[in-house]
Amino acid sequence: MSLIKLTSVSKAYGSRPAVHDVSLAIGQGERVAILGHSGCGKTTILRLVAGFLTPDTGRIAIDGTVVAADRRNLTAPEERNLGMVFQDLALWPHLTVKGNLEFGLQAKGLPRSEREERIQQMLRLVQMERFVNTKPGELSGGQQQRVALARALVLRPHALLMDEPLSNLDLELNLRLRKDILKLQETIGFTLLYVTHDPDEAFQIGTRLVLMRHGAIERIGPPQEIRDYVSALSQHQEMTG
Repeated sequence: MSLIKLTSVSKAYGSRPAVHDVSLAIGQGERVAILGHSGCGKTTILRLVAGFLTPDTGRIAIDGTVVAADRRNLTAPEERNLGMVFQDLALWPHLTVKGNLEFGLQAKGLPRSEREERIQQMLRLVQMERFVNTKPGELSGGQQQRVALARALVLRPHALLMDEPLSNLDLELNLRLRKDILKLQETIGFTLLYVTHDPDEAFQIGTRLVLMRHGAIERIGPPQEIRDYVSALSQHQEMTG
């Protein structure tokens, strides 16, 4: 059974179609990268899965339960057990690193001892344990990224959704954090749905790639197959251009 499944999902913003008839199944522990230019619908898919948007048609299921269908959200975002890392990270600046991680755990009603254990374990995994009492504004961009990852994963979600998380970083830090994400995924085994416009990033992160164009899925396959397809497409456009 698929962990995340979209069936014939469409979404429009007013009269402008954003996603058209998208069907996609993501298995437990899989790393899927959605690749495409700005405006192709990839972030819309992520927000539909997260529950921030409602599909106009089609349905979305998580772990076998239909959470949205035909203009209705059947399960609220906070009840879908999904972790989310945004492009701007959205860390709470007035809270310490520990406070950022603890906020969601408190909302779930976890006892203090379990909260402490989870926070310490997660900060060790992202190598940020010595910054436990530091506020985000005092951290570097890479450190903030690690805190955002830890905050999402400390809740032990069904899957982690990442929306262009490395796009604001320089290349050296971008490459380093790609490796960190892959190491974390290998260690914890979470399912990853990763959105990016950067082909190299997608080829490295995803075990399966979804290439999108104009709101629809153009091709799905392993990284090398998509790389070859994109290369052949570019060559054809150059010859016919």
